[in-house]
Amino acid sequence: MESMPHIAIVDDHKDIRELVGRYLGQHGCRVSAADSAASLRHLLQRSAPDLVVLDVMMPGEDGLSVCRYLRATSNLPVILLTAAAEETDRIIGLEIGADDYVTKPFNPRELLARIKAVLRRANSLPPQRSAQRNKAVRFDRWTLDVGRRELIGADGVAVPLSTAEYRLLCVLVERPGLVLTRDQLLDLTVGRAADVYDRSIDNQVSRLRKKIELDPRNPSLIKTHWGGGYSFTAEVTPA
Repeated sequence: MESMPHIAIVDDHKDIRELVGRYLGQHGCRVSAADSAASLRHLLQRSAPDLVVLDVMMPGEDGLSVCRYLRATSNLPVILLTAAAEETDRIIGLEIGADDYVTKPFNPRELLARIKAVLRRANSLPPQRSAQRNKAVRFDRWTLDVGRRELIGADGVAVPLSTAEYRLLCVLVERPGLVLTRDQLLDLTVGRAADVYDRSIDNQVSRLRKKIELDPRNPSLIKTHWGGGYSFTAEVTPA
């Protein structure tokens, strides 16, 4: 039998924590609750949840800040709880790497369905081959400083990357040699909850090639696999 998924619920409203915790507990989940960003950090030091359900509007450090922290330090899936009227929060949340969102007020059954969907996607994704998160890595003539979010050439000059290009490059250098489908790249970079279309990954790859390839028309670092997706062929080593 599969182990019970461990879900962390982060919300400053006690009634929501209790309602969600009780419902998820009745449907095969192990639940830990936190009432703030600080409480979540303490929780993460003690245990390793499989997914975080994170309220955006919290006093002190808000959910978007916490989501940025989680994305910078882990691959932990995140579902945001947002107010129905705050469309900007939902867009920003997806841009910084949240996997999905649920608007308040919500039906616990819908939240459970989204939790299962996100966990199913996360478990189906290819593993990282290069465990270099938060470190600097080298490939070809480039150095990627993950901590500082900088791509530096052999001449020491940093090349500007958009958020989408940076996220795509991180996904590729973490999985060198693996053929990643467009759907997998969408899951790993923006999450399937985002309003994206299939060709968006092709466009991002094209823009990234123009910045890192010697000859973007004949790429040697990011290879296309027709009908399959893309793979990163360069050797990745610690800087």
